[in-house]
Amino acid sequence: QGQLVESGGGLVQPGGSMRLSCRAAGTITSVFNPSIMGWYRQASGKERELVATIAGPGVTNYADSVKGRFTISRDNSRKTVYLQMNALAPEDTAVYYCNRKIDGRNFWGQGTQVTVSS
Repeated sequence: QGQLVESGGGLVQPGGSMRLSCRAAGTITSVFNPSIMGWYRQASGKERELVATIAGPGVTNYADSVKGRFTISRDNSRKTVYLQMNALAPEDTAVYYCNRKIDGRNFWGQGTQVTVSS
């Protein structure tokens, strides 16, 4: 089923922007394209929570806490999903996980740390 390879995390100041990428390495296009791709996050001491999902162009879902600030997109030709994060705040600090969902099964990336701090 392939591996989800995340990149783009790090340290950013409050109000800043960051883009996360997740590539479905080893996943064939015919499997990637119908997959629902998503980003979840887990802050220290908290449960993992949904950030955003994308099924296809324009078919997106966002947590209320990130609406208007974060944008999820996908490039099927590159088998990659992106999360553009703007107006970041300290409460966005978490490990961000890429997720691929298909036929009731979930696949997860290893996670990438995003820290929002001055």
